[in-house]
Amino acid sequence: MTSSPARCAELRAAGARTLVGNLDQPETLRRLAGWADRVLHLAPPQGSGAEDLRTRHLLQALSRARTPRQLVYASTTGVYGNCEGARFDESRPTAAATDRARRRVDAERQLRVFGKEKICRVTILRVPGIYAGNRMGGHPRERLQRGSAVLRAVDDVFTNHIHADDLARACVLALMRGPAQRVLHVCDDSELLMGDYFDLAADLCGLPRPPRVSRAEAQQLMSPMQLSFMSESRRLSNRRLKTELRLRLRYPLPQQGLLA
Repeated sequence: MTSSPARCAELRAAGARTLVGNLDQPETLRRLAGWADRVLHLAPPQGSGAEDLRTRHLLQALSRARTPRQLVYASTTGVYGNCEGARFDESRPTAAATDRARRRVDAERQLRVFGKEKICRVTILRVPGIYAGNRMGGHPRERLQRGSAVLRAVDDVFTNHIHADDLARACVLALMRGPAQRVLHVCDDSELLMGDYFDLAADLCGLPRPPRVSRAEAQQLMSPMQLSFMSESRRLSNRRLKTELRLRLRYPLPQQGLLA
């Protein structure tokens, strides 16, 4: 399903059957009921509030007829909040610190309830920073070319990454064999501080490394959105991704994916 009629021709050319619908307009979703046995839900929540109304509208539409056997949702690792650089697996409780992340927690809750009530296998993929050379805003060279600053080492945070191709493969595998009512981290094998990630990207792209600033200076230079990403530090285990989905990463480290 797409909310953009202009994309229908492109999707059909790729072999997909298309349905135009808008998750902000539940009346447009009526034809969705009973349409698919496997559903991949990639839409982010709406931009405000503490609840994800888009996921609610989707589940209401899917409930009107035979429900799917498998439902896969791409959530975010932001649901954990700031973990002070701790390394952990999916058993860690959520501690969302922003409304943006709270909407994701709410979406996950709705999906778990739906899965139990409708006997549907729900798999939740928690996804960190996505990058790829052909993804709009997805390659760090764009930020490097703008000369955007990063935190100095003493203030820096651990970040997690996944190449878009590996994420796509994880989504397909989850649709086919995602475990029921299970959460999986979809991330690569790296453990990099954010500044080191951008230094690596700069070196690979032949660009100057970004300037380093203190956290106090960042408060004056950066937007609230940028600051929120620079206020959360965590290192994720991807063991479930490899053992339960049996995904072999094509780009286990950012230096491989950035070169690709």
